[in-house]
Amino acid sequence: MKKTILSSLNTIDSETLMSRPLQPLSFVVDTLISQGLHILAGSPKVGKSWLALWLAVTVAKGEPVWGMQVKQGTTLYLCLEDSQLRIQNRLFDVTEDAPASVHFCTESRILGDGLTEQLEQFLSDHPDTSLIIIDTLQMIRGTNYDNTYANDYRDLSTLKQLADAHGIAILLIHHLRKEKADDVFNRISGTTAISGAVDSSFTLVEERRGSGRAKLSCIGRDIEYRELELRRNADNVWELERDSREQAQVLDSRIVFLLSALMDSRGEFIGTPTELANKIDPDGSEGITPKKVGRQILQSVGALKKAGIVVSIRRSNGKRLIELRRADSDDFSGVREIDPIDTAAVESAHRVAL
Repeated sequence: MKKTILSSLNTIDSETLMSRPLQPLSFVVDTLISQGLHILAGSPKVGKSWLALWLAVTVAKGEPVWGMQVKQGTTLYLCLEDSQLRIQNRLFDVTEDAPASVHFCTESRILGDGLTEQLEQFLSDHPDTSLIIIDTLQMIRGTNYDNTYANDYRDLSTLKQLADAHGIAILLIHHLRKEKADDVFNRISGTTAISGAVDSSFTLVEERRGSGRAKLSCIGRDIEYRELELRRNADNVWELERDSREQAQVLDSRIVFLLSALMDSRGEFIGTPTELANKIDPDGSEGITPKKVGRQILQSVGALKKAGIVVSIRRSNGKRLIELRRADSDDFSGVREIDPIDTAAVESAHRVAL
């Protein structure tokens, strides 16, 4: 895919960026797999392909993944190390009824020799596609592949551009090195370009060989670090036993709760981020600082609107002011909702600037 080079830099100033909400990132699996490029690495025979198959089926059916909502859509699973017979047998294990929106392919071209065009054609034929799984990364690189940083980055950048252009998630199945490392992500086979080029990295490591228990470690640009403890059941489906994120407070719900309580007591608020933080978290127990409160509000505009609170952020006499009003307020006519900005344009400008 040819990258468009802009004739001039498309910039946005910091004042505008800090005063207007960006449209939230779209997730294929909420809080776990965003639109973009991702890699799942594990040791041989650890159960990566079973997990990939279950993900493909579950997303296509629109069912939650370990309690997380999904963006239902067509899924494509390039199972390049398997046969149709093996996939059929595994399907009967992981589901009673696989929808026709799950597609499988056991042969494909390789990167730089027709694979991108094949994927583009599939996406053209199935515009509702939300997830593509490629099992494995090595199978789409050919037998004479030269494993260098430049080649790793080039290949993964091609796939990332494809994912970003179509608003889908692409998940690459890959291998871990045998040697141990203090940081499990350093065990991902290949150069550091692989971890640098993808949006998220996931590693599946068994507690011990054949135990049926494993830890899925997750890290990425758009997700918080978390560890999922999984158990493989009799049907070879990985079930969730513990999520390190479960005890974390959900940002939207907490800020909406605090602001709703404030608005119930006074009906409106106009003040600086410092004044607002002091109102809703006077003792600091919530950890809401002046720097955080503006960002949390901008990220929760939709949730606040559903709660009947309209937000406006502006500058007055050199100060940044946050206005909160109830939607049914008599003064509502003077309040303007913040218009979302084009995140694609902002991200494009950011990439050019880098």
